[in-house]
This record gives sequence, structure tokens and C-alpha cells, in this order.
Amino acid sequence: MTDNGAPPQVLFYEQGASWWWVSAGPAAAIAMGLIQASAGYGFQLLMPGIFLVLVSGFLGIQVKAARVHTSVELTPEFLRQGTERIRTDEIVRIYPEATGSETPKWQAARALGELTGVPRGRTGIGLKMTNDRTAQAWARKPQRLRQALTQLIEERIPPA
Repeated sequence: MTDNGAPPQVLFYEQGASWWWVSAGPAAAIAMGLIQASAGYGFQLLMPGIFLVLVSGFLGIQVKAARVHTSVELTPEFLRQGTERIRTDEIVRIYPEATGSETPKWQAARALGELTGVPRGRTGIGLKMTNDRTAQAWARKPQRLRQALTQLIEERIPPA
């Protein structure tokens, strides 16, 4: 919340994972029922029910974890990567994208968030932080996050 009680303006947001994945549980149950029926066993509820519970439960846990640990939110005050929040005031500049065969030094920097590296399916963005620190922000749509971060930083620190 901001000082006046209004929710903060969200400049960029990624949810991490979609709950649609959990629909694979009912699909697995239906498939199991059809397999039983086509094999001549008739339709028995036990096996499709087990598939429904196990697949939906497992995927539900995975989706919940992904929504917590791989979501991204950028507001004018904070950048949240998973459960880690940093103040945008700590970001001094955004490093250029990695091009060519040479690996930039920022790609060896710590990825923000509590995960050990940039999550799979995401691309890192190099950040120069205060106190001469380097870190990697990350997103599924890195161009949009880079653009929002660049605009935010340039509003605060005009380009040289």
C-alpha cells in the first residue's frame, strides 16, 4: 500500500504459473476411465479417482510453488522476484543484453529471489546495484521487464 492507502502502481507483473495446469488431473481421470472401458473392464471409479487426486494434487502443489517462487512484480518502489523484494532505489543501472559468444560478468552474478539461479524458462537481466553489487533480475518476458526497469531508472537517474 502507498502512503494514501491506495495499492501501488504495478509496472510489470508475471504470475509464475497458471492454475490451468491442474486441469490435467481430471483429464488423466477421464483418460483412465476410457482406457478401462475400451479394455472391456467397464467403468470403475477407483482408478480414475486415484488418478484425479494424485495428478491434481501433485500439479496443485507445483503450481502453488511456482506462483510463489517464480512470480515477478515491479512497482515504482519495489522489484519482487519470488519472495525477495528489493527497493528500486538500490538499482543504479541495467547492463546491456548478452550478445555474441563472450559471457558478460553479470551473468555470473546472484539471481534475485530465493532460488539458486535464474528459473528455467526465464531470462536474466543484469543489474548494477548500490555498494558496487551486481545481481540478475529475471522474467519470462525479459524485454518488457527490461523496458519497465530502464524507464524507471531513467526517471530517477537521467542517462549521462
